[in-house]
Amino acid sequence: MTATTQAAAPARSSASLRHRLAERGIDPLLLLVVPAALLTLALFVYPFAYGIGLTFQPTERTADQWGGGALANYVAFFGDSFVRDSVWITMRLALPAALFNVVASLPIAMVLRRKFRGKRLMTSLLVLPITLGTVLTAQGLLIFAGRQGWINRFLLGTGLVDEPLRLVNNYFGVMLSLVITGFPFAFLLVSSYLSGIDPTLEAAARTLGAGWVQRFRRITLPLLAPGLATTFVLTFVLAFSVFPSARLVGDPGGATRVMALMAYRSFAEQLDYPMASTIALLMGVVELVVVAVVFAWRSLLYKGSTGGKG
Repeated sequence: MTATTQAAAPARSSASLRHRLAERGIDPLLLLVVPAALLTLALFVYPFAYGIGLTFQPTERTADQWGGGALANYVAFFGDSFVRDSVWITMRLALPAALFNVVASLPIAMVLRRKFRGKRLMTSLLVLPITLGTVLTAQGLLIFAGRQGWINRFLLGTGLVDEPLRLVNNYFGVMLSLVITGFPFAFLLVSSYLSGIDPTLEAAARTLGAGWVQRFRRITLPLLAPGLATTFVLTFVLAFSVFPSARLVGDPGGATRVMALMAYRSFAEQLDYPMASTIALLMGVVELVVVAVVFAWRSLLYKGSTGGKG
């Protein structure tokens, strides 16, 4: 009896301690979050705060040239047209690429909802570019679409063109790279959202005489619109931070002078860390503005769950 009482004592003590902590609003299970919180603080919060601080510490050269005191980096960014125009150049690439990937993935995802032979093979081929990465994709484009690539060799050999087409090292090359790398993500997300739409809704509309256009416009699209907005945001952020493609298959000093390249130029070539931090911060601000606009449109269009299984 004594042994039983001694064995039960630690349990009562432990339960009592847990009860006292609970009364003070402390859950011992929250201690499991501490390592993740410290990791987030060390890898994200502190570097982010440090980067913001750098933007208000311009180098002497920047301060002498542009003035502005602590805001000299921002004055330099918006005062130098070569750097300032990179915002528009990046948007010219990211917005069309994201929009194309979302629009192109929608009909393909709807077709692949059905069951047919070869569906798994086709799906695997569509998502295969995910395994390549941006660098391998850019290298492949140089091999296939370069001036001495297979495409130009074929066109020249068949007499369809008199001189090689310029398919890379320009705006078109970077856009093609963004489509290749971004389409699999858009396709997977749209497919996931489509899987959350009950097919009996379309079947019921079909029995009432609605054609496929009416079913898509009145049932599928309204239910899918929030998911399309989310897909657009994710693919836009992916395309906005383009760097390898803009450098390898683009024109880094001209038509594809994106913000990421400007940040790299300040960091690695000019060793101007405060200016590089300023450009990186402004990249985040531009992305947040676009994301806020898209989600505001989404909230006006539809309120409710978006469905999906992914």
